[in-house]
Amino acid sequence: MRPLYYYQTSVVCIIPLLFCNIFPLAAADSNSNSNSNSNKSQSKRGLAYQNGAHKADNRLLLSPESPVAWYYTWSLWPAPEAANDTAAVEFLPLVHSTDDVANDDFGKQLDGLPASSTHLLTFNEPDGDTGSGGSAIEPEDAAKSYIDRIAPLRSSGNDGRTWNISHPSVTGSPRGLDWLRRFNESCWDLDREKGCPADFVAVHWYGEFEGLKGWLDTLHDFYGHTPSSSSEREKSPKFWITEMALPQQDDEATLRMMNQTLPYLDGLDYVGGYAWFGAFRKGEKANGWTGDAVSLFDDEGGLTELGSLYLSSGHGGNGNGDGNGNGNGQDGSGGFEPGKKGPPGDDDDEGGAASMYSASRWFAVVVGLVAAGLVAW
Repeated sequence: MRPLYYYQTSVVCIIPLLFCNIFPLAAADSNSNSNSNSNKSQSKRGLAYQNGAHKADNRLLLSPESPVAWYYTWSLWPAPEAANDTAAVEFLPLVHSTDDVANDDFGKQLDGLPASSTHLLTFNEPDGDTGSGGSAIEPEDAAKSYIDRIAPLRSSGNDGRTWNISHPSVTGSPRGLDWLRRFNESCWDLDREKGCPADFVAVHWYGEFEGLKGWLDTLHDFYGHTPSSSSEREKSPKFWITEMALPQQDDEATLRMMNQTLPYLDGLDYVGGYAWFGAFRKGEKANGWTGDAVSLFDDEGGLTELGSLYLSSGHGGNGNGDGNGNGNGQDGSGGFEPGKKGPPGDDDDEGGAASMYSASRWFAVVVGLVAAGLVAW
């Protein structure tokens, strides 16, 4: 007796063609997801998750075909609608402030996250004020909290799991660099043997591509990325750019900056990941200070040209950059052409159409199974 998927492919498609068009074949889906997951494992691209207001947008960003391999929410909590659909997409929890680690449930919260979560972000823009999304932490206080509550997670959590932890993500400015210096000094004052050990460094940048290169070079020097051997290079913490964008510029300039940036970051072996700040729609409050040009979606939920480039197959860990931002550019949208929208779902504004679609799929499943049973009988 042949396996059931055989009957799904050979029997369902002899019923009216309508059902063939709306019933995704299990075997084909499995192969597609396998290939997509393989692509994700090679991708550096991530998602700075804004909110769940537009679920269709998030489904597109986190779909199996998308190159987005990781995401974070500026908190310890994963996105609700992503919990059941993103096994191949790693969630990075963020310890936003010292208040998070002071909570008695901090360890339990981390232990309750999916096993695929292995990287922990710490202290969001501690040199910035809370009104702009920063955490406003004094370097000395951050160092003590880091050593007492965060550094031990590198060796063992409550359930024996270990975490790759980041140094705080400061603003891309002289003020941020000064904060890092004071933080580092405080770390060594408190622990003269280990300081504040880290596995990677979270980085923020808003500005032109050349400025991003310069900021990475500055951090490169600060963290001593001058290894004399390959073994020393492997010990150096990698950089993860968790926020980047070109604020208050037009569409052409912003697209040019992204087209330079993606292949450049893909080609740097000391960059472990990056996320564009713009996973929202044009005209939304979230991008009030950055401007509409950084948006990955238009006001109706279709991909902008920028969004199409970010989800294209032309980048994503392939090392297309030449070290100067002169990568291959967008060599194909990979199915993410401008205007493409995320699939509707039962739990969003397009639920009516989605419910009809879902019902028709289930009807096709029932018909297919009955037909398969009759043939087998």
